Amino acid sequence: MVEFEKTIGICHLLLSNPCRGDFVEAQVIIKDITKTYILSKKQQKIERVKDKRKVAVNGLSFTAYKGEIYGLLGPNGAGKTTALRCISTLIKPDSGDIIVNGHSVITDPEGVRQSIGFLTSDLQLEAFFTPNYLFDYFARLRGVTEDIIKERKKQLFEKFGIDRFAEVKVGELSTGMRQKVQIAISLLHDPAVIVFDEPTNGLDVLTAKVVTDYLTELKNEGKTIIISTHIFSVVEKICDRVGIIINGKLLLTETIDEAGGTEANLENQFFELVASESEEA
Repeated sequence: MVEFEKTIGICHLLLSNPCRGDFVEAQVIIKDITKTYILSKKQQKIERVKDKRKVAVNGLSFTAYKGEIYGLLGPNGAGKTTALRCISTLIKPDSGDIIVNGHSVITDPEGVRQSIGFLTSDLQLEAFFTPNYLFDYFARLRGVTEDIIKERKKQLFEKFGIDRFAEVKVGELSTGMRQKVQIAISLLHDPAVIVFDEPTNGLDVLTAKVVTDYLTELKNEGKTIIISTHIFSVVEKICDRVGIIINGKLLLTETIDEAGGTEANLENQFFELVASESEEA
């Protein structure tokens, strides 16, 4: 059942959460977005294509609900990162729209940025500064009050074990610890929607478990979480629903149970879709 209500001039979608069966708010609505890039001659040569125009995301639509983790699963170059960058307002889609917590990325990008925490490995912290300094800097940049900064820093630094390294320069931290600092900074304003691009990429198994366990905690607190990954086990372990994206198109979206409930079944579905898409290309 689908029921629409007008909220702040935007069509807000309410429907039964397929993971829990109750009626909850759709926090992120991606509506038929497309994004293209113009390739340089060098890029054309690398990708072995003659067409200068590359379609990174092609008519992508999906919805993420309050209190769930939605996983975008796809190979490298499938369009996952482009889609998440559009959600985060880092780039603007050529067509379509994205509604985040009632705000449009087209007409109200600042409202979207206030509602989300975004993490991608492409955005690196300055190596010269310490976690302590960077946390305070970005918190004040977001307008967080000093008492909340102190409270959130204590909570997040203790959660990720950053407190012992608070005055160590970022450039001197391990890869795992740098990732933890980036996660803490991306969540400092306690956002309702969390968008993480490959959150466990390059991490050792212990650090990866800390990250995935915390994402599950946030989901249980009612946060909406969207992650991209190419790792089947991550999807099977923490995601409530998965969307398989190949060549910029969403070929399948369903609950983990519908996908077979196991990593092996999900992997089989994925490779069948890859094969089918390759035959059509």
